[in-house]
Amino acid sequence: MVIYKQNSDFSISVDTLGAQLLSLKDKTGREYLWQRNPAFWPRSSPILFPSIGVCRNNRTAFEGIWYPMPKHGFGRDEEFFVSSQTDESVTMELSWSQQTKTMYPYEFSLSLSYKLTERGLSVDYRVQNLQDKDMPYCLGAHPGFLCPLNPGERFEDYRLEFEYEETMASIPYNLETLELDVTRPGLFLNHSRVLPLSYDLFREDAVYFENPRSRKVAFVHPQTRKGVEVRFPDFDGIAFWTPMEGGARLLCIEPWNGADIRSDEDDEFFHKHHVRLLSGFQSRTHHLEINIL
Repeated sequence: MVIYKQNSDFSISVDTLGAQLLSLKDKTGREYLWQRNPAFWPRSSPILFPSIGVCRNNRTAFEGIWYPMPKHGFGRDEEFFVSSQTDESVTMELSWSQQTKTMYPYEFSLSLSYKLTERGLSVDYRVQNLQDKDMPYCLGAHPGFLCPLNPGERFEDYRLEFEYEETMASIPYNLETLELDVTRPGLFLNHSRVLPLSYDLFREDAVYFENPRSRKVAFVHPQTRKGVEVRFPDFDGIAFWTPMEGGARLLCIEPWNGADIRSDEDDEFFHKHHVRLLSGFQSRTHHLEINIL
């Protein structure tokens, strides 16, 4: 079921399947979200839970017991129910089931709250542990945006702009071993806030930075200053992606807590870098904003 919300400046459409954002438009009707072209990518903004990326051999161990784990977890393929809504907001929730326990042996509740603002959209991801033992999880957002925004523009006309100057290297993805390879250097930013976009940046899949100083990043056309800003105060890392073959009018900006399996990790889920841990009956909310420039 698709839920539609609007305020005086923006409108959204959200699917209860995966609680996936399908559309973000301004009051003129301009669309900012990727429209699920299956020739390149059939999704628009899936949630990544309880895992991000690929686990080694598509499985992981929880407290020494093996479980299958699909790419990016199972949250994106589960039906959520609407727990509350107003004219400008909607909250959707997913609870554990016997089926989810075959992949993730914990009793949890996951909710996504979408609220329209005067600048765009606010999103809160709330994870709740419903049992009396520690529960590990990873959580990521994966919104895809139309880039370039306008006909006649090129992907290469845009650039990423970070909140602060960054000196950091990405962790490159190894397409043969299907893991993040910490043994070799990736893309390096040297006291820079700016990363020019090109399809060549993504020849090895997503570009992932862990622990940036910045808590917001935008893709922007430097002449028009038009673009989209993503604020991610409650996420450790940030990834960027578009299909490596190029040609898609698509850029994903992905705040992550967690990541793909790394070359320096074993298969125990509790050992993953940036994994979150909830004590019994505790909850945590992760905030995200999408602002139109």
